[in-house]
Amino acid sequence: MSNHLFDAIRVAAPGDAPFIWIDNKRTWTYNDALALSGRIASAMDTLGIRPGDRVAVQVEKSAEALILYLACLRSGAVYLPLNTAYTLAELDYFIGDAEPRLLVVATAARGGVEKIAKPYGAIVETLDGNGSGSLLDLAREEPMDFVDASRSADDLAAILYTSGTTGRSKGAMLTHGNLLSNALTLRDYWRVTSDDRLIHALPIFHTHGLFVATNVTLLAGASMFLLSKFDADEVVSLMPQATMLMGVPTFYVRLLQSARLDREAVASIRLFISGSAPLLAETHTEFQARTGHAILERYGMTETNMNTSNPYEGKRIAGTVGFPLPGVTVRVTEPATGLVLPAEETGMIEIKGPNVFKGYWRMPEKTAAEFTADGFFISGDLGKIDRDGYVHIVGRGKDLVISGGYNIYPKEVEGEIDQIEGVVESAVIGVPHPDFGEGVTAIVVRKPGAVIDEKAIVSALQDRLARYKQPKRIIFAEDLPRNTMGKVQKNILRQQYADLYARP
Repeated sequence: MSNHLFDAIRVAAPGDAPFIWIDNKRTWTYNDALALSGRIASAMDTLGIRPGDRVAVQVEKSAEALILYLACLRSGAVYLPLNTAYTLAELDYFIGDAEPRLLVVATAARGGVEKIAKPYGAIVETLDGNGSGSLLDLAREEPMDFVDASRSADDLAAILYTSGTTGRSKGAMLTHGNLLSNALTLRDYWRVTSDDRLIHALPIFHTHGLFVATNVTLLAGASMFLLSKFDADEVVSLMPQATMLMGVPTFYVRLLQSARLDREAVASIRLFISGSAPLLAETHTEFQARTGHAILERYGMTETNMNTSNPYEGKRIAGTVGFPLPGVTVRVTEPATGLVLPAEETGMIEIKGPNVFKGYWRMPEKTAAEFTADGFFISGDLGKIDRDGYVHIVGRGKDLVISGGYNIYPKEVEGEIDQIEGVVESAVIGVPHPDFGEGVTAIVVRKPGAVIDEKAIVSALQDRLARYKQPKRIIFAEDLPRNTMGKVQKNILRQQYADLYARP
């Protein structure tokens, strides 16, 4: 039997060579990972999980959590990672929409999750960051020799929920072929080999940490230092033993604040990669001056994995996301007509290639609307391709906010704020932020006589929204700017508050 993505991982796996380093002490070898993934896959089979069933996972980052992802590939299940910050109210939507057969959550969350999972008939098991939990208890009793389910390139491997400016999250369906083709391309483009040791400080419920960092490592037979979260001191301490760092712009801002970061500290690192949010040109310039390394910025989306990259060899230009990856076609079109624009003209970025997702889960009309007649995915990002072929992202056709690498759709935040007593309406925007790329910012109009303040709104949102979605600032205004059609002009608000988070 063929299991498209996992077969390639198995072929690349270098036996007893290190795969995951924990606290620079405990080591998981590739054989260890293969054995545990087999046991977990066997346990899921015993629970009745069959190919095509969704497995939703909201757990802390750990080696076991990554290996659970491998087990899902082997069993033919569709892996559905969920942000650990999601509240029970938010989880209820994802469970109702994806209808997972199995939910894996932290032990402390089990009781609450079981209540919302029960109406859907979902099984709930646990996995904690320290490697304990009911799922692993079940796995210990199972054989490690699991017969991998047959999966083709077109079969679903994962569903990742993405965001828009209206409505609820959409489930992007990613196939075995999408993930394998992109990981192989990145492995070769970035020259990743079994000699590489990656500092992995990204979350694993996101495309960047799960599919880019993990799949590329696996398909190169490389190893990773798995950190539960980003800590600048810890990262600098690991650099002499590492060769690569993948991060979001916030990582590099934090590293530049460390007096320990210098050319000697990064002597063994061959590649620094940044993505998930725009990297400020000043961060790129300062990092290169301090370390001698030009950060390699790339461009991707949940729906497409990675689309472009600055070159491994050649000029990495600050403010650009490089060239289309091999096998990927990127074009810029006039949004109103769809006509392809020449170099240097700004328009809608459209993408075509084996990396592009299959469509949105149970949203055929939305899927059809997001693709052109000739098969290009309409990204929603505005950009241009310069005369040298470098792609520039200059804005978004949608009002999506990207803060710290996470996507936040304003309508969801506005909907919660507008329910608060004393609020007439609100507008949520992304404002340039030195640490997070964009800071979630709410402009609020109060009811006449209302005394509600910033602290009260922040407090009211704590149990309604994941922390990363909560506004960093609340600004009160008499009214919101509108055009003749009555639509709030968020571009004016973004201009008005562009310097809100500027450092003195």
